[in-house]
Amino acid sequence: MRFHHAESMTPFENLVPLAIDAEAHGYAGYMIPDSLIYPQETDSKYTYTADGGREFLENKPFIESFILATAMGASTTKLELTTNVVKLPVRPPLYSAKLAASVAAITNNRFNFGVGLSVWEEDYAVMGVDFAKRGKRFDECLEIVRGLTNGGYYGFKGEFYDIAPVKLNPVPTKPLPILIGGHSDAALKRAARFDGWLCAGGSYEQTKPLLDTLAAYRAELGTADKPYRIFTTAHGSMVTLDEVKRLRDAGVTDIAVAFRNLYAVEADAQPLDEKKADLRRFADEVIAKAG
Repeated sequence: MRFHHAESMTPFENLVPLAIDAEAHGYAGYMIPDSLIYPQETDSKYTYTADGGREFLENKPFIESFILATAMGASTTKLELTTNVVKLPVRPPLYSAKLAASVAAITNNRFNFGVGLSVWEEDYAVMGVDFAKRGKRFDECLEIVRGLTNGGYYGFKGEFYDIAPVKLNPVPTKPLPILIGGHSDAALKRAARFDGWLCAGGSYEQTKPLLDTLAAYRAELGTADKPYRIFTTAHGSMVTLDEVKRLRDAGVTDIAVAFRNLYAVEADAQPLDEKKADLRRFADEVIAKAG
């Protein structure tokens, strides 16, 4: 089992020091959130809050995911950086491929490209992208990113994108891991086709049915025997050694831990020293004993 730190929506000055501290205390990686804008007016609902509200995001700092991954990668030597998740279909896929390939190359293959759909129409509108058929658009973006980051010339012709054969340089020396976020049936089907799945959290009881569905899709596609990563997210206080074993036995390979309520509306005022103490305590009480 690998453990990753999932602190976000904190003063951005905290982020690189926390990544350095996480690496020093045996964490495998850091989860990097993604958010483009906060609209002044919206009717959209957020998938992962009980009431669909997203007030917790207003006035919270988000460094662009690729930039933050680069800063953390330049400040560490072993830490994995995993985006959780870049809203891929609102971005030009060739440019996303260029950014992802560059980060993976410059960090010596320590970048996991976690991607998903944005559920907010405003993200699409401000980027000049049609909200309709976003799932189909997402599928084309995924194929383009995978094709371009593998190296060599690659072209694509689909419903939304028409790219003459081109080549990116540099690309990572290992295939770029593409991980799919989301809990919908469509998300799990996509995840089965790629290199891993990012679960937005929940208890073992909540996660196990999704894991079973994912396993069925992987078996159907013939991908069940390939190397695969499954991430789940939890509050550090809820991660016991027994819970780690249950998740590991169910197929989870990575647990991202946060030490505060990331959905809190108020700004994060916890001092950096306390955050580092949380990291160290969890490393001593769980990571060191989990093996």
